[in-house]
Amino acid sequence: MSNALLQRAKAVRLAIFDVDGVLTDGRLYFLADGSEFKTFNTLDGHGIKMLIASGVQTAIISGRSSPVVERRAANLGIQHLIQGREDKLVVLEQLLGELGLGYEEVAYLGDDLPDLPVIRRVGLGMAVASADAFVRQHAHGITSAAGGAGAAREFCELIMRAQGTLEQAQAAYL
Repeated sequence: MSNALLQRAKAVRLAIFDVDGVLTDGRLYFLADGSEFKTFNTLDGHGIKMLIASGVQTAIISGRSSPVVERRAANLGIQHLIQGREDKLVVLEQLLGELGLGYEEVAYLGDDLPDLPVIRRVGLGMAVASADAFVRQHAHGITSAAGGAGAAREFCELIMRAQGTLEQAQAAYL
């Protein structure tokens, strides 16, 4: 992990996640009745819980809307959930206005072209290992794990490591 990424992560007060391809593996499952389901990684979930406990606010901005995502966000304690919005940079600007934060205080984890304007604008814009190649090319950093397979946990731990809160969070389990 580079010193440049750690420096960017020190200032983070809000961590934002895309869903499909980041908190999931990107596959969409539709049942015959029209309902859908998604699979989430428990390691990612615990990483998000630890990040919240360390004092960093969290958000999801997703282009799709899903009751499953609403339930997952509630289970994890994610404070801000915005679904059904492809204009993610506009959503980010609104959220920053509400929270009184600057772009440099935001970290974003994405995987595809709709995420790119935010990745390029925030203080720490990262892509998952399984992200589109063009997105990876323009991100500040790339996780070693794929979306839905521990990438969000890696992202959370990077922020916590930079802010000096990771060891204390882990020590609570010793």
